Amino acid sequence: MLPTLVLVTAVALWGIRVASVHLACADAARSGARAAARGEALPAVRDFVARAIPRGAAIDIRRDAATTRVSITAKIPAPAAARLPPLTVQAHVIAATEPGTAGPAEAGPAKRGPIELGDVGADAHSPRDR
Repeated sequence: MLPTLVLVTAVALWGIRVASVHLACADAARSGARAAARGEALPAVRDFVARAIPRGAAIDIRRDAATTRVSITAKIPAPAAARLPPLTVQAHVIAATEPGTAGPAEAGPAKRGPIELGDVGADAHSPRDR
């Protein structure tokens, strides 16, 4: 009975972790799309998003004259005792690119002030936390 209870508890905690990572990825994608759409440098946006999501997650940022897209994909491994495959969490956000922003090759300084970590949400890690 005790091993079953431990397994059920581990799977429940895994589910909570999956939900938490999904929220963090959605918040980071939303903030990243907003920053990129207003003309922030794409490498700076990528670094900003990477600080707010789990290590190893894939980030894809694309910006053209009409839209800015940010996609994040993260794999959450299952508890070892459960012998289940990892779950994949995805967040996709599309924002309208503001007129006058540079194209996808733009790598210059940001057109506005620095990106604030507070835009991402409570799951963000500030550089001071590392």
